[in-house]
Amino acid sequence: MSMDEIIRHEGVVLSTDGKMAHVAIVQASACQACKAQSMCLSSENQQKEMDVTMLEPMQAGDRVEVQVQEHLAWKAVFLAYILPFVIMMILMLLLLRFTPWGESIIGGISLGSIALYYLLLALFKHRLRKYFTFTARKL
Repeated sequence: MSMDEIIRHEGVVLSTDGKMAHVAIVQASACQACKAQSMCLSSENQQKEMDVTMLEPMQAGDRVEVQVQEHLAWKAVFLAYILPFVIMMILMLLLLRFTPWGESIIGGISLGSIALYYLLLALFKHRLRKYFTFTARKL
């Protein structure tokens, strides 16, 4: 990996296939260290599963560290959240300015543009997987 900062998470290998491993990562909320966690309804843990490239041989049950370069994480945030918001806002402002349609129609079209955007992302999922790579090494 390059000199970029690396984001790391611990996980457990669920299965392997060639050079790829299917890994489960438990993302703990900020409440994890709180002593009142057992009495609080807001404490939560989310398990995420992902396919990662193995840097060394692994088997199911191995504890691993999943890594991704920070700049790739920022690009993912841009593609998933910032760009669709900007597209929706620009489209909405243009439609409000240059069409006689009502706000409800323009709002529906703007929301439809977001659905179309995420559909396009889903269609290009295989290409994006090649760009956004996660790696794993044993702990």
